[in-house]
Amino acid sequence: MDFGIGFLSNNVMLPILDFFYGIVPSYGLAIVALTLVIRFALFPLNAGSIRNMRRMRITQPLMKKRQEEIQKLYKEDPTKQQEEMGKLFKEFGNPLAGCLPVVLQMPILFALFATLRGSPFSNINYDINLQIFPREQLELIQPQAFSTKPQNIYLADGVHAPVAALLPAGNRLVVGEKTQVEFQTVEGKTLEQVLGEYPDTEIIPKWKVTKGEERLLLHEDGTFEALLPGEVTLQGTIPGLATNRGFLFIDALGRVGAFDDDGNIHWDIVGMILFFGISLYINQTLSGQNATNAQPQQQAINKITPVLFSGMFFFFPLPAGVLMYMAIANMFQTIQTFILMREPLPENIQKMVEQQETEEKVKSGEPLREALPFEPKRSKKKASS
Repeated sequence: MDFGIGFLSNNVMLPILDFFYGIVPSYGLAIVALTLVIRFALFPLNAGSIRNMRRMRITQPLMKKRQEEIQKLYKEDPTKQQEEMGKLFKEFGNPLAGCLPVVLQMPILFALFATLRGSPFSNINYDINLQIFPREQLELIQPQAFSTKPQNIYLADGVHAPVAALLPAGNRLVVGEKTQVEFQTVEGKTLEQVLGEYPDTEIIPKWKVTKGEERLLLHEDGTFEALLPGEVTLQGTIPGLATNRGFLFIDALGRVGAFDDDGNIHWDIVGMILFFGISLYINQTLSGQNATNAQPQQQAINKITPVLFSGMFFFFPLPAGVLMYMAIANMFQTIQTFILMREPLPENIQKMVEQQETEEKVKSGEPLREALPFEPKRSKKKASS
């Protein structure tokens, strides 16, 4: 049994999606609701990562100075140096601690991503590798049924089942042989039988040869005939129910790419890509990654990152439904960052940073300030305690 991304997608994401679609019959709203549910569920993990990143950014100069002092003081005693470094990390926090929440939430985010790239929002492809042999080798071939891995297919709104592509006689053919691929559920029902229970659903599988086109002849009735010996890759596609359904300004949730083959521009896709880049930049600014006191090289990387990430979606396009999820998730992340970056620092960190800032200003002759840059002012009640 699969307990990985597929398990999370089929047993966690899709039930949530079906639940919200049952309340409001709109796949667009279901995506919004699913995204928010997952983001709220991951809020504690993500908050821990943001808090740790903020603490590390603020304390980095002081921590670096203390590290250099320890290395210099105990350069002849590696054991003592390691011990003092451990105390330092305990006092300031381990920089790697912020990575753990990110790692823990990655399987859930991958499962959500896989869900939005599957049925009903996208067409589902089945690739079948065929081997065609000369007619005289017929007696050497032993028929053995061939089946692809089942994939979750939406048969009607809110109704889905795992469906596999099946070749009863196997994927080893001889020249002149005719056969047909059958779609079946894991219970053994054909796709035609299952769809007969949902007369309002119109799903017509499509076929094309992606490799060795000259070796195989496709007929209109879905059968195919082996023509020449060699290897052939046959691709079957089951359309997604919601690929052509729109939501708000989005023309089709399953549309892929900002440009079509005729050169037409899909402004709904372009708008979401631009929004993603802008929200990423705002999130960086709120988290202090674009601060003026950062190193010039780091500043340049931070500024170009939103451009690279958003521009990537023009060359490696994603379905509109996935882009909508990413835009909503980024907006949620920006709000979360804004809230968390205004939290007061832990008392011990706040005192150390204030002391360090005071020492530096005394040396430089600058007037003292009451609050740190990018940090909320501490209340009188907090200060008196």
